[in-house]
Amino acid sequence: MNDNLRYERKFVVNQQYDKHQIEQVLKLHPAGFSEIHQSRYINNIYLDTPNFLFYYDNNSGKSKRQKARIRWYGDLEGKVKKPILEIKIKYGAVGDKLSFPLKPFILDKDLTQGDLHQIFRESDLPLDIFEFVTPLSPKLINRYRRKYFQSFDKIFRSTIDDQLTYIDFGNNHNTILNRVVTDSTYVVELKYAYDKDDKASRVTDLFPFRMTKSSKYVNGIDAFNKTLAV
Repeated sequence: MNDNLRYERKFVVNQQYDKHQIEQVLKLHPAGFSEIHQSRYINNIYLDTPNFLFYYDNNSGKSKRQKARIRWYGDLEGKVKKPILEIKIKYGAVGDKLSFPLKPFILDKDLTQGDLHQIFRESDLPLDIFEFVTPLSPKLINRYRRKYFQSFDKIFRSTIDDQLTYIDFGNNHNTILNRVVTDSTYVVELKYAYDKDDKASRVTDLFPFRMTKSSKYVNGIDAFNKTLAV
C-alpha cells in the first residue's frame, strides 16, 4: 500500500455555526487541536478534459477518479511566483497527490489555455505528466482562505476553509473579471494517514458537523454550468 495515501473527511457547515464556533469545536476537542501556522489564501486553476471527464467521475463518486489543478498561495491576480501542478488520485475514500513545480506566470484577463500549455512545455515535468496534462484545458478558478490545526498527538490535521469564491474560465480566454460566485459555507476537513483510520471515529464522533461528500471543483462547475449536473 502506498505510504502517501490518506483520508480527507469533509464536513460542510452552513449557517448553523460561525467561524469562531467552528474553531472552538476544534480547540475544545479532546484530541487537542491547536493552530499550527497562519491562515492563508489558496488559489487553484482546475483542469479537465474537453468533455469534463474529471467532473463527471467526481460527481458520480467513481471509485478511481482524478483531479488536476494548478495551485498557488497569496494574491490571486498578478505574478504567480511558485505555482504547483497537482494531480489528485482517489481510490474510494483514500487519496494520493502528486506535485510538480511550474514556471512562474502572470494571471490576468489575457491568460489563455495556450499560455498554460506553454508553461507546461517550459517547466521540468516528467514526460508522462506532461503527456497527461497537455490535452487538458482550464475550466475553473477558485480561491478560499484556510486555517490549519493539528491534534496534540500530531496524527490528525484539520482545516477550515471560508470565503470560497469560484471564477469561470472561458473556452478561449479566461473571464476572471466577469463571472464570480461566492459561497457563504465553511468547509472543515480532517486529514490523516491511511493506517490511522481505526482511530478516526474518536475524533469525528465528537464533531457536531455532518460528514458529507463535497468537491470545490464540482461545486464551482455546477455554479456556472447547471446543465452538466448529474
